[in-house]
Parts: sequence; structure tokens; C-alpha cells
Amino acid sequence: MIWNYTQPVDIRFGAGRVSEIGDAARERGLYRGLLVAGGHSVRSGLAQRVVDSGRGAIDAVFSDFSPNPDVTEVDACAELIRERDLGFIVALGGGSALDLAKAASVIGVGSRETVGSIRDYHGTGKPLPLGHLPLIAVPTTAGTGSEVTCVSVLTDRAAGVKAPIVSNGFYPELAIVDPELTYTVPPYVTACTGMDVLSQAIEGYWSVGHQPICDALAVHAARLVFDFLPTAVERPDDREARERMCEASVIAGLAFTLPKTTSSHACSFPLTNRYGIAHGEACALTLDYFTRVNAADPEGRADALGRALGYRDADGLADAIADLRRALHLRESLADLDLDEPAIEALVRDSHHPNLLNNPVVITDDILLDLFHRLASSSSSYAGDPNISNQRLGEPGANEREERQ
Repeated sequence: MIWNYTQPVDIRFGAGRVSEIGDAARERGLYRGLLVAGGHSVRSGLAQRVVDSGRGAIDAVFSDFSPNPDVTEVDACAELIRERDLGFIVALGGGSALDLAKAASVIGVGSRETVGSIRDYHGTGKPLPLGHLPLIAVPTTAGTGSEVTCVSVLTDRAAGVKAPIVSNGFYPELAIVDPELTYTVPPYVTACTGMDVLSQAIEGYWSVGHQPICDALAVHAARLVFDFLPTAVERPDDREARERMCEASVIAGLAFTLPKTTSSHACSFPLTNRYGIAHGEACALTLDYFTRVNAADPEGRADALGRALGYRDADGLADAIADLRRALHLRESLADLDLDEPAIEALVRDSHHPNLLNNPVVITDDILLDLFHRLASSSSSYAGDPNISNQRLGEPGANEREERQ
């Protein structure tokens, strides 16, 4: 087996460490900073607290963006960077703030005529320039792991597309992971972002791009989610649960960055685009199904992961995922959407995202149709279904493997 491991992000973890932003900026010679923060952070006073902690290093704030940030909002942030000649970015928030800041850190360098719009690089395959502003990432949810990844997930609402962009220029220079910032996250958001962590860890483990360091990180992160997410949701003031979920989040980010996510993430994008289902909830909705499908992988990695986490095999892991989702009161089906056949076929079509090619078992349209038909029915239980867990599907060819991202 041949593999590489690279992680260029400096990580500072611990309660109260958000106060180190000013010192960290000065240590790096960074001035004229831009704080990218969502409206909630501004209204709650957290954004001002971060500006104050910068002790003069932060000159401007950009907060005019939506959840699932749009490409037009990235371009607006980049224009502010150019207008104010800003020198670095602090991204404060969940995945939306961090993903927007990553993209703007690249697009905001150089003139609009030279670099263009982020839309030019969104789903087009065109490589981004590697030049970028230094970025300090400060997550406020235990969810996306975006503070340590080279991925930015953006939406083009005009085109009806939500998709990730991958660029080495997106790696933050520093991640400050302060569990205290997650104490006020509501239970539903905690549940959704926590299930995103679990999906990242599990998908990173069985991805065809798997490698030993990421495997070990994935197992550790997944175990933490099973152990601490229910407590973090039920008792939001439980400091240990909050801290351990932050640990799970950053470690899952390290676990999937190189191998990349797979089938559940590919299917999550149309569920969010078309029906507004929160990203983590959308991933959780299909994760147990694909765990059973991936039991057919000749390498047996889904079974091995199940055993590593203390379950009998992949089916035992799938049962545990479904039990956790149910305990968190997340959606179990799509029955409330009254999906007709054209709507199901659209979900199948839109799930053909490059991440699907990272899955260890080839995901055919028949599999996707079965998945979405089950979810669309009022009874979507498929625990122990031999038609899922015992499928034996062909391995992808060499050309398909080369195209995986």
C-alpha cells in the first residue's frame, strides 16, 4: 500500500483559546483583518468579542451571507477584501462562515478581471489559483471540521447547485477550536452537526482513498460521537460532552480531508438543495443504508469499522446509526414530502456527484432508486434487509478510480 499524509493547519484546542486570536495574528505578522461571521454571532455579541480579542488586528466585519452560502455572497466578500486592501481573514461560525471565508480568501487576491468570480470554479473543474489570504478558522459548532480541510461547500442558487470545491489554497493557517463557543448551540443544530461528524468519519474510513492515519482518526472520531452526542443534545450545558464533540469534529475533519466523503454526502446535496433538509440531517438519513450496501465491499472495511467500534459487523453499525438518529429525533424518512416518481428520479440524477465515486461499492441508479423509494414511503425501515446488506456489486475499473476526488 502506498499513501501520503499532509496536514498543514496549526491547531489550538481548548476552552478560552478564542482570546488568542490577536496574539496569533501578531505572531504571524498579520494586520488589517476581516472577520467573517454570521448574523447570529453579530447579534449575540460574539463577533464583537472576537474583534476585541484581536486588539486592533481586525479592521472590518462581513456578515451578509446565508446558510449554505451562495457564490454571489463569496464574490461580495472578495470585493470588500479588495476595496479595503485587507490582509487576512478570521472565519467565525459553522461551516457556512468557514466555507465562504475559504473561497473569498482566494478570490479576493488580485483583481476581479484576473481572478474572476468563484462561479467560474464551482462545479466546473477549473483549478483555483493557489494564492490566498492567510485564514484563521474559529468554529462555533462541533460539526463540519472545515477548520482543518481544503474543502469549501458552496451553493449557486441561480443554477440550483450545491457542491464542494477542493483546493490546497483553502487550508486555514490556524484553527482555534474553543469548546466554550459551542455551549449555546441549540439541540437540533447540535444533533445535525454531530451526525455530520459521524458521516465524515465513517465515509472517510471506507472511502477508496483510505489510508492508515486517517483510518485511526476516523475510528476515534466516530467512537466519540456515539459516546457523547446524545449527552450534548440532551444536556447542552454538559462541558465534557461539548468538549469531546469538538474533539470529534476536528479529528473527523482530519480523517476525511484526504480520503474524501462518499455516498451519503453525495446524496445529501440534492436533499438540501431541493428540500432544505439540513446537511447533517440529510447525511444521517442515508448513512445506515449505505453502511449495509458497503458490507458487500470485498475489502470488508464496513464490517471492520463496525467491529472496531464495538459492533458485530456492518449491520450492527448500521443499527447503531439508525438508533442514534432516532434518539436524536432526526427525520427517519421523506414521506412527509409526498415525492412522486419524477421527484425521486430527480434525486437519483442529482446524487451523481463526484463524491459518489469514492464509495467502495459502485452505487448504481438501481441502488439509488431503492434508497429513495424506501425513504419516500411511510415505512423506511430496512434493518437487516438481505437485499441491501448482501449485495455483491462489481468493483470499479481503473479509469473510475483515477477520476475519484
